[in-house]
Amino acid sequence: MKGFDPKFADFPDYIIGITKEIWEDRGIATLHQYYADDIVVRSPASVVVGNQNVIGATMATLAEFPDRTLLGEDVIWSGTPEEGMLSSHRLLSTATHAHDGVYGKATGKKLTYRILADCHAINNQINDEWLIRDQGAIVRQLGWDPKDYAADLIAREGGPEACVPPLTPATDQPGPYKGRGNDNEWGEKYADILTRIMGADMAVIPAAYDRAVHVEYPGGKTGHSHGDVDQFWMGLRASFPDATFQIDHQIGRDDALMPPRAALRWSLHGKHSGWGRFGAPTGAEVYLLGISHAEFGPWGLRREYVIFDETTIWKQILLATG
Repeated sequence: MKGFDPKFADFPDYIIGITKEIWEDRGIATLHQYYADDIVVRSPASVVVGNQNVIGATMATLAEFPDRTLLGEDVIWSGTPEEGMLSSHRLLSTATHAHDGVYGKATGKKLTYRILADCHAINNQINDEWLIRDQGAIVRQLGWDPKDYAADLIAREGGPEACVPPLTPATDQPGPYKGRGNDNEWGEKYADILTRIMGADMAVIPAAYDRAVHVEYPGGKTGHSHGDVDQFWMGLRASFPDATFQIDHQIGRDDALMPPRAALRWSLHGKHSGWGRFGAPTGAEVYLLGISHAEFGPWGLRREYVIFDETTIWKQILLATG
């Protein structure tokens, strides 16, 4: 771990360790140390540039959810300490909605939801990030429908002309990380599976997924076996049948005590032109950023975790349709 604090045993230990230090141990000031001054943090809802803005957003979240935990389930990574490393960090978060904030009036409800974050780090510092929270799971647990939450958020942010613009290729900002991951066989395998699914080859699901596959999908949905996999991916692709599917980053890994696994960051960009997960087609132009993890076993893909932000998809649809 050349260039990194020696208290961290390896890169996953660094990622999991600083996350706990910042959020749960209230070491928010350590963001001055661990995050670059000009870091670009992209989430589907917005693009934030600069560490000071990240610190402000962190404090706002902790004010609304003071007991929030971030449990690191896995870190799938690529690169070297000398050239920089990219972590795809999967977290299970718990929190109590204790105070008013971006999610509205305090409800006192206890939440459980997943996050996937891709972070580039070099010399003990993160300087580029892609972050997706399962907003669909959060708002549903607070009693909202994702579409209704998006409409309310637009209004609270000042209306269609003034609200925060979601992440799109037009609003994205360049960061220092230009890597594409690695060429490990498991990343290649998962990329091939998703590319075939997005090409309408749904027959790949019974061929490539374990019949007992366990899946965790947006909205906090847990599923099992081929039918749930088919329903999820079919519903997504059917909403955007003409959209361009692109894999932006791909990692595969073989690690001790772990199954072979893969992490992909991908996007769908195009018109909401079909009936599917997002209701009647509107023709709205939508940019969907997704991150997914897969674990493989002797009978195929045995666990899959996918996150995108349903509320931001609805925000784009509502902004386009009024």
